[in-house]
Formats: sequence, C-alpha cells, structure tokens
Amino acid sequence: MKSLSIIAIFIALPWIASGQWILDKGHSKFTFIVGHHGISEVDGYFKKFEGKLNYTKDDLSDAVFEVNVETASINTDLEPRDNHLRSEDIFDVTKFPTMTFKSTSIQKKIGNQYTLQGDLTIKGITKSVAFDLTVNGPVPNPNPNAKAMQMGVKATARIRRLDFNLGSKLPTMFVTDEIEIRATGELNKTL
Repeated sequence: MKSLSIIAIFIALPWIASGQWILDKGHSKFTFIVGHHGISEVDGYFKKFEGKLNYTKDDLSDAVFEVNVETASINTDLEPRDNHLRSEDIFDVTKFPTMTFKSTSIQKKIGNQYTLQGDLTIKGITKSVAFDLTVNGPVPNPNPNAKAMQMGVKATARIRRLDFNLGSKLPTMFVTDEIEIRATGELNKTL
C-alpha cells in the first residue's frame, strides 16, 4: 500500500509542481569568477537577491526565470576592492542599484540539462545571454515540517564585462574581459 502512495505522488508531481516558485535565499548563491593579472582568479558573490520561476507545462518549455540582484551587495572579501566594484568605474551602484535577468526561452538538451536564454541587464545595458541550466526535481521537501515542493537549479554562463561597460578603463591585462557566472539554488513552490 505504501508503494502505491509513493507512485500516486510521483504521478501527481507535474500538476503539483507547475505554478510559481520562489528562490530560497538561504540555499542559493550568485557568484562570479574573473581572471586577475593573467595568473590567478578572483571570485565574489552578491549577498542580496530575489528570484522566481513560473511555468505550466511539465517539460518546462514555458518556464520563465526572473532574478533581481542588488549590486551594492557585492562581496569579494576585500573591502577596498568591493568599494571599487561599487564605484562609478565598475557597477555604479548609486545609479544602477540592481541588475536583472529574465529568461526568454528554455530548450531541453538531455535529461535534466537545458539551455536557458534570457535578457541580462547590467548598468542599463541589456544583452541576450545563454546559460547552461541543470534542474533537479521537483520533489517533495524531505523535511517533515515543510509542506512545499522544491527543486534545485544550477546555471552557468560566460559574459564579456566590456559588453556591459564594467570597468571600461581597466585594461584586460589586469582583469580579464571574460567573467564566469555561476548561480546555484533551491526553489520552493508557493502554496
């Protein structure tokens, strides 16, 4: 009888899972990696962000991911560098307090692997960016006190900082033009 209940839950999962999902900030992170002086890498992350996912089709073909990140929350564990990153030279956080991403399409590759295309806006400049996306779930939350369904996501992409006017006066011999973006997290279905 127990196995029939488990089968019934997984048959119902797509119907239960569609709808709106909210990013769990306690289990999510938006990080970046950039080359430094041609010999090493510096990484950092943003402390403040919000994200959501909406879809109605089981195959996620109509899924829309939206993310807003507070640029002033940047952290590389070195205060002088963080202050420079917040300055007009780089993110200009006073004038551009947020950067955003909104997906425009999603295409399944194989299994739980997708290509997520969308508009990334930094410093008022919007460019189409393709992310490699991995989706795990949806599954029931194993915590007996939690009622929500959950899923895990990982998205990676590479962008050019100069495309977004990030440090246009900064020579690429000091900081590479290419920036690797890695976003990982858990989403909880709204009840």
